[in-house]
Amino acid sequence: MSERKRIYLCLAHMSEAGLEQKYIQEAFDTNWVVPLGPNVNGFEKDLEEFVGQNKRVVALSAGTAAVHLALIACGVKLGDEVCVQSFTFCASSHPITYLGATPVFIDSEKDTWNMDPELLEEAIKDRIAKTGKKPKAIVPVALYGMPYKIDRIMEIAGKYDIPVIEDAAEGFGSRFNGQVLGTFGKYGVLSFNGNKMITTSGGGALITNNEDEWREIMMYATQYRESYPYYQHEKIGYNYRMSNICAGIGRGQMTVANDHIAHHKHVQKLYEELLKDVPGIHVHSQPTVGGYDSNYWLCTITIDPDVKVKGQENAYKTVVKGAVGGAAGVIHVAESATTDCQPNENVEAMRVALDAAGIEARPVWKPMHKQPVYKNAPAYVNGVSEAIFKVGMCLPAGPYVKDEDVRYVVDCIKELIEK
Repeated sequence: MSERKRIYLCLAHMSEAGLEQKYIQEAFDTNWVVPLGPNVNGFEKDLEEFVGQNKRVVALSAGTAAVHLALIACGVKLGDEVCVQSFTFCASSHPITYLGATPVFIDSEKDTWNMDPELLEEAIKDRIAKTGKKPKAIVPVALYGMPYKIDRIMEIAGKYDIPVIEDAAEGFGSRFNGQVLGTFGKYGVLSFNGNKMITTSGGGALITNNEDEWREIMMYATQYRESYPYYQHEKIGYNYRMSNICAGIGRGQMTVANDHIAHHKHVQKLYEELLKDVPGIHVHSQPTVGGYDSNYWLCTITIDPDVKVKGQENAYKTVVKGAVGGAAGVIHVAESATTDCQPNENVEAMRVALDAAGIEARPVWKPMHKQPVYKNAPAYVNGVSEAIFKVGMCLPAGPYVKDEDVRYVVDCIKELIEK
């Protein structure tokens, strides 16, 4: 009997036709092994066609770079503030600090787990009252692919004339009322990291509204060089353009993008069906009304605090030695096995046991306002994201996850619950 292969959250999946290798080979054959070229141009055009709305797209070295350049284009500078979703990966907020600005963290609402619009407006009013000026930008995040309440967020942004930077890094292909995320605000951020819906190995893109914005972002992404026969710089620019090699992978990936999205949605439905009658286990699903269409990049569950999981008495007894989930190769070894804000013991016990069973699972993102590095940042909280962090878990959903794998994951979860 063959050994069961490990089931990962979301592995990169190449097209069956091998188009990624074809475009890469063309780059080598023509010596386009630089951060520009036919693959970069072609990938950007493919993305523009995919997102629609007559947008222009700049392919970049990372989604983090896209956030950084969008903030610059919105005029964020030293001493400014930016309202950003707290329940997210650190790449949503770290670039704010690159510019000497301060993130103002906004907690989540229960329906989508994303930025709470009402809390957002409360924060804007309070920051104006306390600082005498309004935040320079608003950054909602499509957590695990789930669309945010973009209609209400855009309404509030318009009321106070604050630009919106949509962080759709996890929401590639997610839609709201049929429109692709990343095309509602002034700028939209995409990520093509190795575990995303499509990949370029590492990379991202910024969606812009028009030719002028596209040109300005392009300038910042290529060292902001002036039109002289020598290198003349009048503004600080960056080396953020995507490699022509990586873009070749992206061009091939675009041919399977819709298939990947459909697969993730299928896996989500399977989890919903198989876990619906398991006491204390809840699959997080999109709202049934309101035009939400999530890509379900990762499927997520919550585990009630009173669910007893086998081995939970041993949770957090030892310090984790390696990275849990993601592609991190190097981590700082912690001095303690616990922090003042962590998943419940039954959630950690479930993660450890699933890992032993050959299943990659991981906690949901720890809210940024609970991260030590942001302990002094303003935060407008309602307890939602912290409560979800304590009970939430991500389950495998990628293109390599088969129906039988989902059934195995669910069977393991059921087996680990003490009757």
